[in-house]
Amino acid sequence: MTRFGTIFCAAVAIAAGGYWLSTSQSPLPSNPLVGAAHAQETEIDTSTVIEMVQGAEDAPVEIIEYASYTCPHCAAFHEGPYKQLKKDFIDTGKVKFIYREVYFDAPGVWASMIARCAGPEKFFGVNDLIYSSQSEWARAGGPSEIADALRKIGRIAGLDTETLEACLSDAGKAQTLVAWYQENAQRDGIESTPSFIVNGEKVSNQSYADFKALIEAELGS
Repeated sequence: MTRFGTIFCAAVAIAAGGYWLSTSQSPLPSNPLVGAAHAQETEIDTSTVIEMVQGAEDAPVEIIEYASYTCPHCAAFHEGPYKQLKKDFIDTGKVKFIYREVYFDAPGVWASMIARCAGPEKFFGVNDLIYSSQSEWARAGGPSEIADALRKIGRIAGLDTETLEACLSDAGKAQTLVAWYQENAQRDGIESTPSFIVNGEKVSNQSYADFKALIEAELGS
């Protein structure tokens, strides 16, 4: 999926075009991109965004993944290569794994806010739930149905309704996340998802066999 050149403006256009609708029966979160049109002109403090990390802090190999919750290739990575990567390298202390969200659309922002709502301790567990059921919630219907499907995932993860709604309606946090994503993508030259930074070098999505060979080369084995 490659839409980085116009994604920020596209997000604003989606909001302006009426994508953020609500119904009396199933209200959507407040527009998390409120004020996004001015985000590039207004300085936003992104230092409050927590990096989601797995593995040993001092692991010899650091892998940063850039991914979108609405990207099918990202879901495929998390259902396959990621599980092997975690077993062979993250859980064994050889790889420090950092997950960074990319936002293509409103549902991707909502999914991110629900995953982060659970806190760093539960983040990767919710991450797994979101990706494993992507084909269901992402195709649930219109905005209301998608938001409700994501709420259901949050409840499965143990979040109560009040906590979920508070997270989903936090427009300030959503705007900060969008600004954070912009900073990361521009700094690291991210142009597609999933993309990876392995010990400072950008690499594209690839098979687990290729990932394993790359990691082992970094480890000197």
